[in-house]
Amino acid sequence: MSLSSRPLGLPAVTLALLVACSPAAPLAAPTTHEHGKHEHGKHAQHEAGAAGHGFHKDFSDASAYSASFDNPARDAWQAPEAVLDLMKIAPASTVVDLGAGTGYFVPRLSRRVGAQGKVLALDVEPKMVEFLAQRVKDNQLGNVEPRLVQPNDPGLAPGSVSRILIVNTWHHIGERPSYAKKLAAALEPQGEVWIVDFTLEADRGPPPEYRIPAEQVVRELEQGGLRAEVVEPEPLPKQYIVRAVR
Repeated sequence: MSLSSRPLGLPAVTLALLVACSPAAPLAAPTTHEHGKHEHGKHAQHEAGAAGHGFHKDFSDASAYSASFDNPARDAWQAPEAVLDLMKIAPASTVVDLGAGTGYFVPRLSRRVGAQGKVLALDVEPKMVEFLAQRVKDNQLGNVEPRLVQPNDPGLAPGSVSRILIVNTWHHIGERPSYAKKLAAALEPQGEVWIVDFTLEADRGPPPEYRIPAEQVVRELEQGGLRAEVVEPEPLPKQYIVRAVR
């Protein structure tokens, strides 16, 4: 049975939200939480949101992107603490930030899992991982491990993680149903995948032809062996949230 037809009993969240920085983050797999200026490549097409395509962009200048990705004004529409509240992250658990970028969510996840927990911060861009590693060192986040991963593989051990958070990144991943299978395999028995991405109507995010409707995300996750649903009521002003379980 699809989770889209069977409620998961998710809590309602009331948020006071505003405006802010710039759009999401592009790549062929996990990279950065927010887009800067968008560049249409030769192969941009109206169906680029299809499962075989991802939105690619150069994120090698991590320091420059940090100015927008880590802008405190982003909190108003990204509502990071509200998203993490929904996820019900257990202390001492292992969680994944897939497409961690410059680490916007990383310190928050670090606090949630505590000293006995682990945060795996994954990205496909070497400069992003380098930037994040320095940020982890500067902030003494001993429970965070930045990792460089391949575009088609998160590189996670089977049954090893409790939560996987994917913010503004799902639309960058190619062959998403196949990728979802690898995420499903990495989850503990009660593990969950949480995807946050831009709505078709949002005034920021990737070019329209690369946006993926929430219902399509649900289908892609279910093709990967997960049960998924769109989180309701909608707690974010410019994005949707999809939750998936084994």
